[in-house]
Amino acid sequence: MEALVPIAGPAPEVAARIVKNVGRVLEGKREVVSLAVVALLARGHLLVEDVPGVGKTTLARALAKSVGVAFRRLQFTSDLMPADVLGGNVLESGTRFVFRPGPVFTNVLLADEINRTTPRTQSALLEAMDERRVSLDGQTHPLDEPFFVVATQNPEEFHGTYPLPESQLDRFLLRLRVGYPPPEVERLVLSRRRGEDPTDALESVCTRDELLAAQQSVDRVRVDDAVLDYLHALVLATRRSPLLELGASTRAALALERATRAHALVEGRTFALPDDVRAVASAVLAHRVRPAGARDGMAVAHDGERVIRELLAELPVPV
Repeated sequence: MEALVPIAGPAPEVAARIVKNVGRVLEGKREVVSLAVVALLARGHLLVEDVPGVGKTTLARALAKSVGVAFRRLQFTSDLMPADVLGGNVLESGTRFVFRPGPVFTNVLLADEINRTTPRTQSALLEAMDERRVSLDGQTHPLDEPFFVVATQNPEEFHGTYPLPESQLDRFLLRLRVGYPPPEVERLVLSRRRGEDPTDALESVCTRDELLAAQQSVDRVRVDDAVLDYLHALVLATRRSPLLELGASTRAALALERATRAHALVEGRTFALPDDVRAVASAVLAHRVRPAGARDGMAVAHDGERVIRELLAELPVPV
């Protein structure tokens, strides 16, 4: 096993700069910020579910400003149509149709309250997320890179929601909650906030090319056999656990492996450790398993988190 010595390099440095910059406006939430950057570096997408007002929009905006790329926010409502997300062909000068891109054609898209729109519109966005392109009337329109979706979701008990089915939840690499800030941090925010949004003062800390290079570096992070065996043992444990009706799939295992690599970069290393697996396991797997006897929705994810934590506590850690 490698020694716990950070390895200097451009990708870990880029990750550290992004985490530090986003942390300036999301204080007291280092773990949440780190996991969000993991999703960004791994070329995945992020689902954040929580009550309103805890920083979900702030997180998305801060990530976009930190990496200096285009950002758009789309408020999802019950009457939103797929064309409102993807765009469509419009008649120009009465003679020909021209494709007019929708909000999805950006680098960082905040899909706000995604579970307030109908399943049809949800599916349109999630297909674009998966394929990174929009196909319409026989034409394919590729999305720009990087392409990163931060979707927010209200708790299931809120009125007027359409919970995402399991097949669509699987499109998100990580699912997490922001939660309330620590009391001392919240008190500090109250004392110094004077109406201005601190996100407006953020400046870019890396270029688009640096971000793309860091994303490519995720593939080169070394995962030794012992770490891979540990990761695989956790996946197998979800399939054997009597607490779960449905364990993690092979796709979930691949997602866990990629998130593990990205987390190593965020921690300043070019090699993965069991600690990286443990750090991302709940956020990657909880929404991809089905607890025994649980209902659909947010409660499933919370029960899934508990089961994943229990399995991690029982699993021997390689040394």
